Amino acid sequence: MEATDKGRVEERVAMVRVVAADAVETSAWLGKAALAPEVVAAMKMVPRHRFVPEECQVLAYANRPQRIGYGQTISQPFIVALMSDMAAVRKGDRVLEIGTGCGYQSAMLAELGAEVYSVERIPQLAASARDRLDGLGYGEAIHILAGDGAKGWPEHAPYDSIVVTATTNPAVVAELLKQLAPGGRMVVPEIQEAGTGDNKGAGILGLARWLAVEPETDLCLITKDEKGVCTHMRLLPVAFVPLVEGDPAD
Repeated sequence: MEATDKGRVEERVAMVRVVAADAVETSAWLGKAALAPEVVAAMKMVPRHRFVPEECQVLAYANRPQRIGYGQTISQPFIVALMSDMAAVRKGDRVLEIGTGCGYQSAMLAELGAEVYSVERIPQLAASARDRLDGLGYGEAIHILAGDGAKGWPEHAPYDSIVVTATTNPAVVAELLKQLAPGGRMVVPEIQEAGTGDNKGAGILGLARWLAVEPETDLCLITKDEKGVCTHMRLLPVAFVPLVEGDPAD
């Protein structure tokens, strides 16, 4: 798939260089020093400036989150790239996304060849993302539901990958894992359960200080084997808006 907006290509290339440097900086925790070539190519294609409010477009390609209204944000490019990479999307995969937001992560997943089923609790964001993605040529590959993301989208399960773009508790994670296919992967910012700590010791605490966030929420990769057994790996501390459960907001 190819986005129709060709503007600001040089800024996208510069953004990818910064993202690549972040991948090197975090390689000790992620176990790899480079993103998949397909993810890099997608980052260069998707016009990030089309996903932020007009007044923020001058900073659209800075490696930082941006506000998109309704108390929500578009994640920094490195985090979007990392989550896309960890999802290991293959062409034709069915991917569940929890938290459509402005639609940028959805576009990245579609650019990687996925059929995306994305759930957004805020109807206004769901509608604007739908219009934006249609205008960029992603409409046929991305389906958007205004609903409770904590419930997923069971009608289209099982999914090859699940990407959650809001801080989530273990109970929600367990519910969403029911919709993950055997052999699938979930990438999710998950709150640490009390008393569990992290599995990377002092190193990850140092990284938390470098990221200027408290190590209470970790970006996690969960894999499900062919027998349905899940393996949970905490990658690095992150800061996301919380997932709000319940019926869509008015």
